[in-house]
Amino acid sequence: MNMPEPRENLTLRRVSRIIKGMPATDGAGVELTRVIGQPVLPMLDPFLLLDAFRSDKPEDYIAGFPPHPHRGFETVTYLLAGRMRHKDNAGHEGVIEPGGIQWMTAGKGIVHSEMPEQENGMLEGFQLWVNLPANHKMDKAAYQEYSAEHIPLEPREGGIEVRIITGVTSKGTKGPVVQPLTDPLYLDVRVPAGQTYFEELPEAHNAFFYVIHGSVGVENEHGKTIWLARDNLGVLTHGDVIKLQVAQEDARFLIVAGKPLREPVARRGPFVMNTKAEIQQAFEDYKQGGF
Repeated sequence: MNMPEPRENLTLRRVSRIIKGMPATDGAGVELTRVIGQPVLPMLDPFLLLDAFRSDKPEDYIAGFPPHPHRGFETVTYLLAGRMRHKDNAGHEGVIEPGGIQWMTAGKGIVHSEMPEQENGMLEGFQLWVNLPANHKMDKAAYQEYSAEHIPLEPREGGIEVRIITGVTSKGTKGPVVQPLTDPLYLDVRVPAGQTYFEELPEAHNAFFYVIHGSVGVENEHGKTIWLARDNLGVLTHGDVIKLQVAQEDARFLIVAGKPLREPVARRGPFVMNTKAEIQQAFEDYKQGGF
């Protein structure tokens, strides 16, 4: 049984671009796939970066991300498998476990580390960077952290399951993370073979979906259904609703949307501000121990 059609008079979002991630390394040599933040997709306002990591080889991830600074944006870590220990210079420390989310607002500055809390086995997840508007880039650093049991799971007809990290689904389920500055939606969706999934999105938000497993069909701008494979990202046109089809194999994917800030972006390494002068000031503040 397929999901019921959404309300009438809604504009269908279609895929405008398909992005394949590029191999990259970060931290102390962690192997990952950079999807947003690479030359073909430098950003998708307000999203600055999306890294995917998936490996059961300790040499790919064991060195982790030793202490490093951030200013001017938010880092969002979502784990599917494995454990990561977070620690910062403000005395905050904890472990992110499978299904857990850490939404960190770096604000005016923080120095933190993210290190694997395991010596072997699978480590899989994502890090998303979300921009902050100019008048909030120097806010105090803050965290929103939730384990898997605190992230709502919304069952739908046909065996579809939706985990809501932030935002509200068309069925009214709300995620625990709240960020009114960009009003984000972040969903982890599982769809059995043969089912069709609909989700309403704020019309003006920029949005994408990322295939974790299986193959997902979506209409392009010419009305033709095209299929995105594992590790492909689909950039969506503006509209009210997304329609995703799953054929012979169960699929899992992320849907992410956010309100664009439409502000100048100056970025260098771990800092994202509005001007080059602000970037230079961030480096100076860090060298002077101001974080």
